[in-house]
Amino acid sequence: MIDVELLMDELGRRQVDVLIRVDRERMAQFNGRPWTMLLSGPGLGGRQVIRVDTKTLPDALDHCLAELATCPGDWAWLDAYRGLPRP
Repeated sequence: MIDVELLMDELGRRQVDVLIRVDRERMAQFNGRPWTMLLSGPGLGGRQVIRVDTKTLPDALDHCLAELATCPGDWAWLDAYRGLPRP
């Protein structure tokens, strides 16, 4: 498991705003995607937002961190948080 607080702190220090949400109504739907993750802020370079809706929190993290790694800046440290084993 990852230390989500540590990851969020580091993203905030690098001027990335993070929103993670779970939606109970979408969770109840068959094949719903209850997890939303949204990244925004100056740390994204010229990009306005990175957003995804997924079935699991690890999927949301993997998607958003992979997208963030394509933005200008030093994002090599994100590899430590991507593709981790699922519980």
